[in-house]
Amino acid sequence: MTDAGAPLVKICGIQEEATLQGMNGLPVDYIGFVFAKSRRQVSPERAAQLLAFARRTNMAGGMPPRTVGVFVNPTLETLADTLSRVPLDVIQLHGEETPAFAREVGERFGAEVWRALPVQEPDEASASGDAGGPARLADYRGAASAVLLDTAGGGTGRAFRWDRIPVYRKAAEALGLKLFVAGGLHPGNVRELIDDYAPHGVDISSGVETDGAKDNAKIAAFTERVKRQP
Repeated sequence: MTDAGAPLVKICGIQEEATLQGMNGLPVDYIGFVFAKSRRQVSPERAAQLLAFARRTNMAGGMPPRTVGVFVNPTLETLADTLSRVPLDVIQLHGEETPAFAREVGERFGAEVWRALPVQEPDEASASGDAGGPARLADYRGAASAVLLDTAGGGTGRAFRWDRIPVYRKAAEALGLKLFVAGGLHPGNVRELIDDYAPHGVDISSGVETDGAKDNAKIAAFTERVKRQP
């Protein structure tokens, strides 16, 4: 869709058609709808309306963005009901879902599966979901197409320690997984992330908002800084 050498961009927490309209012509690869409890949560009915609008919106390269649904500990029945109304391209699992569940989701629904994993500070890792660190990724080989690293707790607007990214990227590439980074990103720091750590993709929500609403100027600035060549 855009320069193959540049990281992929996902703008998450879409709630308004005006946001999509403002993305017209921008190098946005993915948009995200949040179905989990959140101030950005949308119903399947609302997401279907937004998806229909998105399909009429051309990003850079003349194609509409691909769509991601964000779920936290969903049942298969919940996913089936949502996907019957919103034909998503990607299912992002952001809770305590097991590798076996991720594999079953991909096989049953024929969509890509991304697995979000929390990254703790090193002194907290032994007592957290980060236990095992990058070794956790091995369980998702064949069960997910991408792993998304996020600050523990998710949706905090804070970044985790980026110096932990290289070992995760090495593990992801060895397993054939894309590595996305989220948490605390904004137009002012994303270029540093890309230049120093070269993730395959970046995922942003609050970092392109003003007073809790998506800001099209910030989205444009963010995408320009991600996609520009060094």
